[in-house]
Amino acid sequence: MGSLYTGAEITWCRLCGNFGIMSAFAWAVEELAERIPPERFVILSGIGCHGKIVDYLKLNSFYALHGRALPTATGIKLANPDLQVVCFVGDGDVYAEGLSHLIFAAKRNSDVTVLVHDNRSYSLTTGQFTPTSPVTFRGKSTPKGSPEDPMNPLALMLSAGATFVARGYAGYTDHLKELIKRAILHRGFSFVNVLQPCVVFYNTYDLYNRLTYRLEDTDHDPGSYEEAYRRALEWDYNRDDVRIPIGVFYEVEKPVYEERILGC
Repeated sequence: MGSLYTGAEITWCRLCGNFGIMSAFAWAVEELAERIPPERFVILSGIGCHGKIVDYLKLNSFYALHGRALPTATGIKLANPDLQVVCFVGDGDVYAEGLSHLIFAAKRNSDVTVLVHDNRSYSLTTGQFTPTSPVTFRGKSTPKGSPEDPMNPLALMLSAGATFVARGYAGYTDHLKELIKRAILHRGFSFVNVLQPCVVFYNTYDLYNRLTYRLEDTDHDPGSYEEAYRRALEWDYNRDDVRIPIGVFYEVEKPVYEERILGC
């Protein structure tokens, strides 16, 4: 993390996927410093293990209520469009309590970046199932498995109108760093769902190491909505026997919300 580390004691579990996300983001900010000075960044978090990231990075920051990082972020961006606004949210945080805010931020094409720490478990509260947990997930609230099928966040964001949709993996920090840089530089709503293993309540490192593949190694066209949607449906979050694509699924340019509201 270099100069961005605050020096605060890091209380994440050893080998937690949050370390990979924080390292990739800090690295991205440092590499973008000539184009976007660090003092222009504002980072926000929701409630969950991911939320501690704002304690560890020496950037302007805001702790939001559970599920409420997105309305705060879009308000900050409207108040000062020159700021680079980045939301760190969890899968339970943003796909449950905060889902309506996420959908409307995407629909409006607000010029903010959303990085989802998707460990598919409410790990801060010791392992309950979330909207992206598979039916095989056995936690304290569902010892026989989840009674619900998981949602597909990428398909949802494509349907909602997001203009940048990507998936990364916390275990591949070099690749994730490049995705984050591209998301930050995109003008419009940028969404990156990051597969983030929780070593205590849902350790998926072996699963993702075995099944992920990079879209840039294929003939994928991120300008095609139909192709992006097809790729998004390749993995339904329930299966552990299909390949999982990571990379940029979709990227297009459209007028941003702040331009329409403020004329800037």
